[in-house]
This record gives sequence, structure tokens and C-alpha cells, in this order.
Amino acid sequence: MSERILSCFIDEAGDFGDFETHSPFYIVSLIAHEQSNPIKSEIDGLERYLTALGYPNHAIHTAPLIRREGDYKYLDREMRQKLFNLLFRFARKCPIRFFTAKVKKSECTDSDVLEAKITKEIKAKLKSCYEYWSAFEKIIIYYDNGQKPLKRILNILFNTMFSNVEVRKISPVDYKLFQVADLICTIDHIKAKIDIGQFSNSEMEFFTSRQNFKKNYWRKLNDQRF
Repeated sequence: MSERILSCFIDEAGDFGDFETHSPFYIVSLIAHEQSNPIKSEIDGLERYLTALGYPNHAIHTAPLIRREGDYKYLDREMRQKLFNLLFRFARKCPIRFFTAKVKKSECTDSDVLEAKITKEIKAKLKSCYEYWSAFEKIIIYYDNGQKPLKRILNILFNTMFSNVEVRKISPVDYKLFQVADLICTIDHIKAKIDIGQFSNSEMEFFTSRQNFKKNYWRKLNDQRF
């Protein structure tokens, strides 16, 4: 009987710097995928569509896509939405589960407080579905080491709570599910901002309305949450 292995892809939105009104939250999303459930056909399909659009071997970064920044600076809304929706549909097709932990940065007097709060939030989320996570003989954490404090939190929490954990540094372009973690971070960050009355001009231009965003994106992910 083969070893039961759980892959966990992790990304964040925000940083450990000072509070800024345009980025009021620090958010971490964790995607769980059981390696016994193959997703090769879904990955191949996504890659075919990306190649047809002129983006072979491309890592979709959803926040810059919405804001029309970086690689997407000269793309019109239609093309940016095609890329976004490709990744969104891929996420919906994949047999994954996820949770998101978030902290209001306005409640953190410094980075140490933020680190303590996000540690507590992630730990609480893991404990709420501990039976699921602990059923696996091995957990492999995939993270791009983008933020050292988060890397430290993940190492401590997972190695304290679970018996067999491996942490791997990755490049986003190599793992579609890491790009899904980025997507979910972006979607839950936007929803958190809507809840406190924020919705940027770029978000309005991209999604057309708060109602459209919640109906066609945020709510459709809810059945994949822990």
C-alpha cells in the first residue's frame, strides 16, 4: 500500500510592514491536494489554453493581472479576464480543499504582533480540521520563501503539529496549484476589503461590481473550503 501524501501549497497577500490603507490585511492561503488524486489532465488542459493565448509556461499572478501591472501592463480587460478565468476554472476542477487565515494589520502595533496573530490564526485553522491533516503519513509544504517570517511560522507550526513534514522551496511557474494559492489569496483579500467598505478602481473595472465579484468568484469557491 502506497504512502498517503498531502501536498500543501501556500501563498500570502500583504507583508509584515506598516499598515497601509490600500492593503489593510495580511492573508495566508493554504491549498491541500492529496497526491493520490492526479490532476495531470487538468494541468495539461490549462497549459494548452495558456499556450494558445501566447503564454506558454507562464505563472499567472492575479493581483497584477487585476491592476494591469507588470507582464499585464499592456493587456486589455478582455485578455486579462481570460487569463484570470482560466486559472479560476482550473481551481474549480481540481480536487483540492483550502483555508485562508487573515489578520487586520491595523490591530498590530508592529511586525512581532502581526507574526504572533497570523501564527495563532493558521494554528486555529489547522486544529479545526486536524483529523483530516493528521490522517496523512507525510505532508509536503510548497512555498516560494517569499517572506522569511511566514517561512519560519510554517516550519514551526507544521513540524510541531505533524510527525512527517517536508518543506520545499519552489518557483511559481513550476506548480499550477501554487498559482491557485495566489488566486485564492487575491479573492479572499478582495472579499475582506469589501467587508470593510473597500473596493478599488482597478477591482471595479475588472469585476464590474462587488455583487458580480461575490456571485461569480468568491461564493463559487466556498464548497472547496475546509
